[in-house]
Amino acid sequence: MDLHWLKPLLGRPGPFITVLLDATRSDATGDAEVAGRWKSLRRELASAGASDPVLDLIEERVTRPDGVAGPHGRVVVADAEEIVVDRTVKEPPAQSSAVYDAVPALAPAVRAADQATTFVLVEIDRQGADLTWSDGTSARPEHEVVEGDHDVLHKIREGGGWSHRRMQTRAEDSWERNAETVAADLDRQVAERHPEIVLVTGDVRAVSLLREAVGQQVRELLFEVQGGSRADGVNRAAFEQRVSEALFAHRARRREGVVDRFRTAQGRGEAAVTSVEDLVTVLQRGQVSELLILDDLTLPGSALAERTLYVGPEPLQLAVRADDLTALGAPEGSARPMPADAAILRAALGQDAGLTLVPDGAADLVDGVGAILRWVDESTPNESVPSQSADQARLRDVV
Repeated sequence: MDLHWLKPLLGRPGPFITVLLDATRSDATGDAEVAGRWKSLRRELASAGASDPVLDLIEERVTRPDGVAGPHGRVVVADAEEIVVDRTVKEPPAQSSAVYDAVPALAPAVRAADQATTFVLVEIDRQGADLTWSDGTSARPEHEVVEGDHDVLHKIREGGGWSHRRMQTRAEDSWERNAETVAADLDRQVAERHPEIVLVTGDVRAVSLLREAVGQQVRELLFEVQGGSRADGVNRAAFEQRVSEALFAHRARRREGVVDRFRTAQGRGEAAVTSVEDLVTVLQRGQVSELLILDDLTLPGSALAERTLYVGPEPLQLAVRADDLTALGAPEGSARPMPADAAILRAALGQDAGLTLVPDGAADLVDGVGAILRWVDESTPNESVPSQSADQARLRDVV
């Protein structure tokens, strides 16, 4: 999971309001339902000390129709003055909740956003393509059209001779040039916008030509979805279901790939750590490429949320003990306690690490946390993979 959407929270002073809201509007009374859920949360936040001006800003935002059909949720994080994060998520929370605290409730926020996948959908024919860019929330996707400028688009099916063959060749050439136009635009935008997957659908020949014309970066992300078209008459509901299934399968592959990489690195005793203490060590040094957290530990009241770490002004200044922060450059007296889940996610954000939520039993994660590392040296904690689950907490060999 890409955590960049949370980056605006770094460096901001608290307190923060974090709202996880079921924003589903089931029928004509849907607006009133959402307003009712928010009203209950607002009372809780006001009682906790949140200011009316910020609550008014959030209310105006979350009660306004968002144009998203079907069940969905909303993640909103605000500081003392303004809304910093506002994200629509496809799955509504099991229960709407709100937290007013010195730090944002990051773990529930990333749990809510875990099902999102940034993607571009390319619906292509022999003239050009329609591109739909989405952050995976289905809210306000961006649409654009890329058209080729070659006009001999249809082969002649009757007749013969040299003239007939020339027209066939010109038609093929037009299709290829138009596919190249789409491919060039797609290559450029994918390099700039970094979608996780490129979905392509439409005319079979045009799809094939596009696949041949795109660069390596796009080709590695390309996944074909059957049943779509630029033309009218497509069963949109059935096609959108296939898109949803393709995105779900991509997320499953992504999660399995990360877990496999972690297991391999752990088995070799290199480039992977687990336990809160060892994770803190590598986070301090900016070594983390991918953070792994057991899915259940992102729930409110989890053991990770109840544990305390200490942080300084900078994201990578975190430690198990407050006294250790001065060695990391934190000013004297700047140490403050923070729930372990928020401190770990804050440090991961500070080094552009990814995040994978891991199902229970999928990996050996002491304390429910682990990391795949960018690099290792002699002072990096070295994990030994236990053969008995009871040995997990006892094995800690540091090179």
